[in-house]
Amino acid sequence: MEDKTILKGGEYLIKQTAPAAVFCPEDFDDELRMIAQTAKEFVANEVVPKLDRLEKLEPGLSEELMRQAGELGLLGIEVPEEYGGMNLSKTAAVVVSEYIAGSSGFNTTISAHQTIGTLPLAYFGTEAQKKKYLEKLATGTWVSAYALTEPEAGSDALGGRTQAVLSDDGSHYILNGTKMWISNAGFASLFTVFAKIDGDRKKFSAFLVERDTPGLSFGAEEKKMGIKSSSTRQVILQDVRVPVENLLGEPGQGAKIAFNILNSGRFKLGAGCVGAAKQLIGISTRYAQEREQFRVPISSFGMIREKLAEMAIRTYAVEAATYRTIGMIDEAIGEDKSPRNTLACIEEYAIECSMIKILGSELLDYVVDEAVQIHGGYGYSSDYPVELAYRDARINRIYEGTNEINRLIIPGMLVKRAMKGHLHLLEALEEGNGKTTFSELDEPDNPLVKELSLLETMKKIALLVLGSAALKYRENFDREQEILSRCADIITLIYAGESACMRTLKHYRSGKNSETAIAMTRAWVHATAPQAAQWAREALNHFLEGDDLQAHLEMVRAFSATLPAVDVIALKQQVASAVLKAGGYPTAVI
Repeated sequence: MEDKTILKGGEYLIKQTAPAAVFCPEDFDDELRMIAQTAKEFVANEVVPKLDRLEKLEPGLSEELMRQAGELGLLGIEVPEEYGGMNLSKTAAVVVSEYIAGSSGFNTTISAHQTIGTLPLAYFGTEAQKKKYLEKLATGTWVSAYALTEPEAGSDALGGRTQAVLSDDGSHYILNGTKMWISNAGFASLFTVFAKIDGDRKKFSAFLVERDTPGLSFGAEEKKMGIKSSSTRQVILQDVRVPVENLLGEPGQGAKIAFNILNSGRFKLGAGCVGAAKQLIGISTRYAQEREQFRVPISSFGMIREKLAEMAIRTYAVEAATYRTIGMIDEAIGEDKSPRNTLACIEEYAIECSMIKILGSELLDYVVDEAVQIHGGYGYSSDYPVELAYRDARINRIYEGTNEINRLIIPGMLVKRAMKGHLHLLEALEEGNGKTTFSELDEPDNPLVKELSLLETMKKIALLVLGSAALKYRENFDREQEILSRCADIITLIYAGESACMRTLKHYRSGKNSETAIAMTRAWVHATAPQAAQWAREALNHFLEGDDLQAHLEMVRAFSATLPAVDVIALKQQVASAVLKAGGYPTAVI
């Protein structure tokens, strides 16, 4: 029987993962399929026909659609039943995020509401606060907004200037400040506003502020590149009196609230990007099959076919990593869905959440760019959906923590956990140097032996670079951003590659046809392995010298010399044929 042990966050770098322990889209049960279908039909039937009106911010339209989403249960997936929700798994919430992705800027409206707008209250609210507000949010009667960012404080959230001062009679906090880029600000009824009590950074706190509170006002709608159908405004607080009972959590818990909620936003954003990418593959495939040049469909041209194949390959790997991550989180949560346990389990996989955010947003950027290219001049026209998708996609690399911030989080958190003894990274490097012990490599019925072997060696190189850099810079390691970013990219590619391998092997061993999945997995691993080696060389060349440098580079050279000869073009041709046959993403489960 296969080992189904669930690894800790970041532990995939040093321990084996069994395919049976990895959750995949192919594992969806009837409930998840029903949720996916409900979200998909809601977008297709209710949102897409109204996109032109949404893009013009027609008054009342977003609120009406939110109420409809609430009636369908799409807003209360993570809300406890006693407050009008469904109390389902995090996987169910991710499924909603994936399948509402075709709703353009309305995706921002619903996502901002159901995650960063609702979950702070669900996790940190008092019983009285939950009874007063949570059911309204779960049903879409009220829309929520999350007011953290300020004109002078973006990535440095704790650098905000908004202040809260206790009134003389102790009954209210008086808030003053300005928040910027606040999604849903045009119509939200409830705002989670972050401010420093008495201007003290250590007392950074969160407050629940109702829309009709005197002193609360709003700027004009921002003129944005994309997601135009979402409301984005400044939130201005001028002597806004907030009852003390509307303090969310304890004084000084603002950072804990903000950063814990961002982890949830990151894995959902990644899932939404996967969903959007899959839709764009379908749109691009159908266009390529219908568009003729030189008297033949452009889908017959090699470079167009390669684009479609690469879009599918990248999507497959990122989709695998996304559902692997959420599967581990749900497994860790188990039956204990208390806020304390849920937040602890999500925090355990904060590294993976950051990787999913990076992978998903950069996947979508690639896919939508190629979608426009496949459409040629028509892709630049607003008469075609890829033009809108191109503008909408760009924001994903910025919000929920910029990709640069997330690239700092990944190696930084790994090193901190290693220093605390939570992860035995350096010990694993010393013990495993020169050996490949992955049990899957000994399985006779394994079509991905070469790929798994490459990934095991890539892990050693990642640990080599990360460990050497941490020892070199010690307490100043967090300042070496160029090194950190290269470590993050290597580590992230490994995670996606291994996730694809585990997904494919699980499907293969179920006896189902896996030829396309095998081809996509092999293509991903063999394309990313040389890139990982290059990033390792760049990092090592920067912070080592002399014999140490040559010894470390020799390991990378040895890895590069053993890269197998693989006909990646043939693999992509195979994938392209599957994409064209399916009329879109070839391994869709819904």
